[in-house]
Amino acid sequence: MTGVAESTDASQSQREFVKALTLTDATMLVAGSMIGSGIFIVSADIGRTVGSPLWLLLAWVLTGIITLLGALAYGELAAMYPKAGGQYVFLRESMGPLVGFLYGWTLFVVIQTGTIAAVAVAFGKYLGVLWPVVTTTRYGWFPQADICSAMLGCKDPAAAIQLGLTPQRLVGLLTVWLLTWVNLRGVREGKLVQTTLTVVKTLALAALILLGLTIGRQASAVSFNFGGGFATGSDVTGAFVIAFGAALVGSLFSSDAWNNVTFAAAEVQNPKRNLPLALVLGTGLVTLLYISANLSYLSVLPFHGAAAGTDVMARGIQYATQDRVATAAVEVMFGASAAAIMAGLILISTFGCNNGLILSGARVYYAMARDGLFFRKVGQLNERNVPAAGLVIQAIWTSLLCLTGTYNQLLDYVIFAALVFYVLTTIGLFVLRRKRPDAERPYRAIGYPVLPALYIVLAASVAIILLISEKTRPQAFSGLVLVLVGVPVYYLWRKVEGSRPAEAA
Repeated sequence: MTGVAESTDASQSQREFVKALTLTDATMLVAGSMIGSGIFIVSADIGRTVGSPLWLLLAWVLTGIITLLGALAYGELAAMYPKAGGQYVFLRESMGPLVGFLYGWTLFVVIQTGTIAAVAVAFGKYLGVLWPVVTTTRYGWFPQADICSAMLGCKDPAAAIQLGLTPQRLVGLLTVWLLTWVNLRGVREGKLVQTTLTVVKTLALAALILLGLTIGRQASAVSFNFGGGFATGSDVTGAFVIAFGAALVGSLFSSDAWNNVTFAAAEVQNPKRNLPLALVLGTGLVTLLYISANLSYLSVLPFHGAAAGTDVMARGIQYATQDRVATAAVEVMFGASAAAIMAGLILISTFGCNNGLILSGARVYYAMARDGLFFRKVGQLNERNVPAAGLVIQAIWTSLLCLTGTYNQLLDYVIFAALVFYVLTTIGLFVLRRKRPDAERPYRAIGYPVLPALYIVLAASVAIILLISEKTRPQAFSGLVLVLVGVPVYYLWRKVEGSRPAEAA
């Protein structure tokens, strides 16, 4: 029996990833992982913070610039190390195994799994628009509790963590396990779902943008938003700069996950060429869509509104019902059918977004396991050449986050940490240029060293603002604590598992 087990382990360790992702697939993985539900919602909160159409647009433009600069810098690293794990590998090679582990640890604990959970429950929320039985009512037969503490930034019982199972969360759980099952069947199945849904939601979003800019234009909204009210309240003071930086949280996370294609680098055809191209093409496409979407909103809805407004035009962008700016815009164009139209689009968008996140995340845990920094079983591929154990463990932890309902709070806590890892990874580009000057670089970062340095300055500035802003300071420090908890975990894991040499993916 021992011989059979050893033979099975050897067979699994010799399996390799299937290079099934074309340039189109990789680009769709970038774009599809970025476009979730944020673009349809977060402009309301940004609008309330910045106070004018000009600064709303500038928030999205600056977010696009930051994202594109990051993609340009990551392209060089991706071409150098086209291995499973992506950003984890970049940090391990440039900053050492501890920093690489801290990234992988934070990714698993909340960045990837928390995002999947949030998007999954958002799917349930919008399914409830079409199917009213999908509610937020907790099932009485399932364990439930309300938890509120200062550490969670909870100042009143209404903001407490609501542990329990609801129809919306149940739907979310089902989508997580369905997509996990699809990706367990192989990367070809996963990429088919990803590419198809990304094309559909991109075309649908483009159609809504085009309608808003043409037949859906409202003369009164256009006159005010692009006339006398365009720069209203735009005096630049120190307090405004801090508020503006804090407002970028929504747009930055709506544009996040662009780096996920690097996690699946081992499955990309001709990765030394296609990875840098996919990063730039994908982020460029989404940036164009996001800025155009906000121009469309401003062409249909007045920017300023009142929270107590009696209709969609009176509430405007700032106070769109439940912050559903896109739904409000479509309501002006199509009337009562708006809610159903937008719910359908967001269902497609969130489902496709989660497929990309589920597909790519497991590849990071695989790379960590190959380095002896995660469960050994996760470092093996199944008979379909995918990291099955990583996919299953990811789904289990994501399910727990769905049941606690803490994912939105946890995501807030790691905004600062995520930016720190982006900065560290880009600094790693400079480190590797010095440490390994003769290493093969099929693609060299455009504008080096100026553009990568600009990215570091911009991303670091936003991170510092998050520490300074009273609104985001508790979450930023909590995110930092979550990362630092990984330090003793790292040394404990090394002690238990023992040090193993890295294995190529």
